[in-house]
Amino acid sequence: MTQNADILFTNAIVLTMDTSLAQYEPGAVAVQGDSILDAGYEDDLKKEFKAKEIIDCGGKALLPGLINAHTHVPMTLLRGLADDLRLDVWLMGFMLPVEREFVSPEYVRLGTLLACAEQIRSGITTFNDMYYYEHEVAKATAEAGMRAVCGQTVMKYTAPDAPAYEDSLAMAREFIKEWKDHPLIVPAIAPHAPYSCTPEILRNCAELAVEFDVPLHIHIAETALEVENMRNENGMPVVPYVKKQGLLDAKVIAAHCVHIDQGEMRTLLHAGAGVAHNPSSNLKLASGFAPVQKMIDNGLNVGIGTDGPASNNDLDMFEEIRLASLIAKASTGDPTVLPAATALLLGTRLGAQALHLGHLTGSLEKGKRADLILVDLSPAHNTPRFRRDVNNAYAQLVYAAKSTDVSDVMVNGRWLMRDHQLLTVNERELVNQARVIAAKIDIFLIEREQSVLSKLIALGGSMEEESFEVQVKVKVKDPERLIQLINQPGIRINAFKHYRQYDDYFFFDNPSQGRLRFREDDLVNTKGEVANVRSRLTLIGQKREERLGQDVLLSRSRFLAPAAHTLRFYREYFTPQIEVSIKKDRQRWHIQYKNTEFFVNLDHIEEPEMGYFLEIKSRTWSRNDAERKADLLGELLTLLGENEAESVLQDYIEIIREQG
Repeated sequence: MTQNADILFTNAIVLTMDTSLAQYEPGAVAVQGDSILDAGYEDDLKKEFKAKEIIDCGGKALLPGLINAHTHVPMTLLRGLADDLRLDVWLMGFMLPVEREFVSPEYVRLGTLLACAEQIRSGITTFNDMYYYEHEVAKATAEAGMRAVCGQTVMKYTAPDAPAYEDSLAMAREFIKEWKDHPLIVPAIAPHAPYSCTPEILRNCAELAVEFDVPLHIHIAETALEVENMRNENGMPVVPYVKKQGLLDAKVIAAHCVHIDQGEMRTLLHAGAGVAHNPSSNLKLASGFAPVQKMIDNGLNVGIGTDGPASNNDLDMFEEIRLASLIAKASTGDPTVLPAATALLLGTRLGAQALHLGHLTGSLEKGKRADLILVDLSPAHNTPRFRRDVNNAYAQLVYAAKSTDVSDVMVNGRWLMRDHQLLTVNERELVNQARVIAAKIDIFLIEREQSVLSKLIALGGSMEEESFEVQVKVKVKDPERLIQLINQPGIRINAFKHYRQYDDYFFFDNPSQGRLRFREDDLVNTKGEVANVRSRLTLIGQKREERLGQDVLLSRSRFLAPAAHTLRFYREYFTPQIEVSIKKDRQRWHIQYKNTEFFVNLDHIEEPEMGYFLEIKSRTWSRNDAERKADLLGELLTLLGENEAESVLQDYIEIIREQG
């Protein structure tokens, strides 16, 4: 008895990419609505199905659509913006400033549609994204007809779509509720990385992902420096750290995993996490070589991603799959590892499983969605074809085929490209709009090319410090009494240090540049001797963000960089208009009060002579946390007997300049 089908593909080299790697030639695939009815030999399916439309594939390879396991699709609009740079210069000097200036819902929509056009042409039917305004990514992707896991970014830094992480978390919740159970879009939450999220953020993201049973997308162990810092700061590798925060309770998609060991692989496996390997990006940013074959040997589901177009610089999955195989061979010294069939599995079924979508897509099997592509293997660059080896078709696709060989793309039973013609996006219009955006970004960068921030970042090693710093400052009349009061029940002293500090401030013609401070910290031991010297640069914005209550300040973010050169070098390098010096003696206590950490500084400003000041500070990434800590600052002032002291709402340098 025959069954009805909408489409019957015939005369194809059918590569199912199922668990047995079944191949059929001449093969056929039957499709009804959005799903696959069956795949098999052409003669068998012609007898079994009566189709409304029969498509002769002309001997092309018919295989599942490719799975791009990790990317940031709106960054198509930043492609080629800044290349051949150190990671810190690339990220801090170009990507983040441009994103803060330009990223908007309209920007994200345009970048996503442009990426969809490129990905469809590359045979990609599903991708896994992490970016801002992710609801716009989802809307544009659904309009283009592609399948995607869309992760709303959450991090401790101020983001283009959220001033505080609570806002990102709230956006993620609403986004997930809106898109849950959509036929093409799987909503997700995307805490950027362990180093850009606090433990609280990681825990909250994991809880949200578990609550709605959606994926959690995060960068893990991308660089050796990240791993080294994690060990130094937390005494453990990255994967155990995120497990400690409850992250592995969620359906994790771990991007990169370049520097994980076998124990971490097993931890990810037991948690059911998927890994997204990004060969081009790792090469271009010199991140290292991920141990992909070991991951596979340990049973992990590993997919392949392009990463964002700003760090690749394309969305060509054929290139990524080929590189994944070649890099594995070169990095292990074994030409037999990650053979073509396995590499293609990473780009199809294993990639889908890594995204927790293996039940829907990734292979041509009965009941799965009709996500499939046709690839022409007859061009000169892929000729001749040998049939002796059953794996030859995989070798042709991985080692010789190009993305331009993809002729037809179907997702969810809907045609997105026929005979190289895109059907769901206007490619020419998108390209023209992207050129307009690029011109605006060029103007922006040219205008700020000589900015102090750009120069600071160009020195290397720069990092953005906390988004907020809560602080209160008062004049002190009796420093000895204050020292006695700090040693009292309720205040736990975790550490004490004594410094001699020499600050040189650079001011510039344009006040919007902020001010740059060169600081030499001389650590003084109990004998009054200098035990250690550290120098660093700090770029500080001109204005405070806001006041909390009467006397508490919430300061804006700052950029830090190690100072490896002399003061003379920096004076000549930055060419300040004005330079002002301060010398002070600082006693610093690192305390804990009501389970909250604070820094208490007793400063004696010696040059110019200004007397004694008490500063109490605490770092925060959260607006709510800042308000809570502001209340505690008031309590600490009372405990230290300084609640009636004259409050100071200016930095020392501002007081000196006013007096001077």
